[in-house]
Amino acid sequence: MTSRKKLAIFMSALAAIALVFGPTACQKEETAAGGAGQTELEEAGRTYEGTVKIALGKYLYVPTVQGMDIIAEGFDGTSVLDKEIRLRGEILKDRPWLFRADSIEVKEGGSYSEVYSRTAELNLDEIVDLKIREEYETLTVTDVRKADQWEGKQKVKVFGKLQDSMISFYGDNDKEIGKILVDSMTDFAKYYVAKLHLFDKMWFYLNVKETMDARTRTRSKHIFHSDVVFVGLY
Repeated sequence: MTSRKKLAIFMSALAAIALVFGPTACQKEETAAGGAGQTELEEAGRTYEGTVKIALGKYLYVPTVQGMDIIAEGFDGTSVLDKEIRLRGEILKDRPWLFRADSIEVKEGGSYSEVYSRTAELNLDEIVDLKIREEYETLTVTDVRKADQWEGKQKVKVFGKLQDSMISFYGDNDKEIGKILVDSMTDFAKYYVAKLHLFDKMWFYLNVKETMDARTRTRSKHIFHSDVVFVGLY
C-alpha cells in the first residue's frame, strides 16, 4: 500500500472520528476560510490548562486546547515545553483554529507563576490557512531534465519526505521523482513538521526559486531551490 493510500485511509478515519467527537482542527480551518462567525469553542471560555507537548518559536500545542494552534507573540515556547501551564487569551473569530495567548502561567510546586504577558500585536503574516493553500498547485514532474515543468511557477505543493535541508518528493507509485533544496522554512512550517512527526511523508507548500543546472539535475535529481511556507496532511 502506498503512502498516499495510507494517508487517504487515515483522513477517512479522522473524518469518521469527527462525526462522533465533534469538530477537528481541519474542520475549524475550513470554517475560518469560509468566514464563519462564532463557534462553540469561542463560547467555551478563554482559559485552558494542560501540558505543552509541542513548541517552536511563538507556536505551542497543548492537547487540552481542543486541537487549536496557540500563538504567544514575542514568546519562546520552548521554555515551557513539557510543562503544565495555564493559558489565557482569545480564539480568533476569523480563524477559530488559532488561539491568541495573552498570558501564560507555569505550574510549579502546586502553584502557578506567570512567565508571559502579551505586549506585542499579533503577527499572522506566515500563517497559511485553507484559502491560501488553494493558491498552491500540485507539481507534476515526469523528468528532472525538463525544467519547463516547474520554471515559471511560483507556488507549488509536493508530497514527500524532509531530509535535512532537502525534500524527496514522490509520485503515485511511491517512487522518488526528484529532490528539492530547502533554503528556508517558516517557523509555522517547522511547527507543523513537529506536529506531524509520526508521519513519514506529508505535503510541502513551496515557493519556487532558482533551478539547478542540467548536469546537477541529471546526476543528483536536485531540481530547484525553494522556501517552505507550510506542511500538512493534504
